[in-house]
Amino acid sequence: MLNMVLAETTFRDIRDYIYDNSGIYISDSKKYLIENRLSRILQEKQLQSFEDYLKLIKFSSNGNELTRLFDAVTTNETYFFREPQQLTVFAEAILSKILEQKKGIKKLKIWSAACSSGEEPYTLSMMLLEKRLLPDKFEIYASDISEGVLSSAKKAVYSSYSIRNIPEPYMKKYFSNIGQSYALSDSVKNTVKFMKVNLIENKNMASLRGMDIIFCRNVLIYFDTKAKQKVVSNLYDSLTPGGYLFIGQSESLHNVTRALRPSVINKVIMYQKV
Repeated sequence: MLNMVLAETTFRDIRDYIYDNSGIYISDSKKYLIENRLSRILQEKQLQSFEDYLKLIKFSSNGNELTRLFDAVTTNETYFFREPQQLTVFAEAILSKILEQKKGIKKLKIWSAACSSGEEPYTLSMMLLEKRLLPDKFEIYASDISEGVLSSAKKAVYSSYSIRNIPEPYMKKYFSNIGQSYALSDSVKNTVKFMKVNLIENKNMASLRGMDIIFCRNVLIYFDTKAKQKVVSNLYDSLTPGGYLFIGQSESLHNVTRALRPSVINKVIMYQKV
């Protein structure tokens, strides 16, 4: 079992299957990573080869094997208050513009796309609460392709690594210590609605409309240009006119779309639907 080798042709077949079902592109240089991560699943399921595993994921009907595959090949590295410059611009500049347009009549709608284990949407919720927005004045949606991380997000219990950037007042107000872990308060947990969404599937995305602000950060790096264009087109459709899209600081929509207008505030780039 330990000496199983992932043949080049099988690697390409698995890679193509991942791409067709998620838009995630895996380069040739990542073959060793795929081999390493999938070997554990093969051992657990007592499969004899990577070819057997490919048959399993292709013909499994309940979707669990596909979810497990996505979990294995993606890196769900995240933490609270990640890329704080963007969050400051969101809270100090963009939020007031959006709220002024709504004039208190409609709820603020925010979507954290590819939310991983929940740190991003919960960060946004805490920031809104600190701005004295009542929970009945906003809706936060959080989605991911992985059921594993969504399950973790709903529990909202975090390690010291995840909470290391949280300001002290937030920690005192919204977290309680449980041994070596930190549990988020229900006042924040209850403001976020989690759902499984595949960003390249139109059917999945159709349920998310009228968003004022979308955070889709450090996600596009997993896609090639074609898949990026499809994802960004879906995000565009989900935004309300005048709404904003935040992507990762190291990401760009250059050569992806001209439908969203770039805007720069304090050296932070975001994109607006006009």
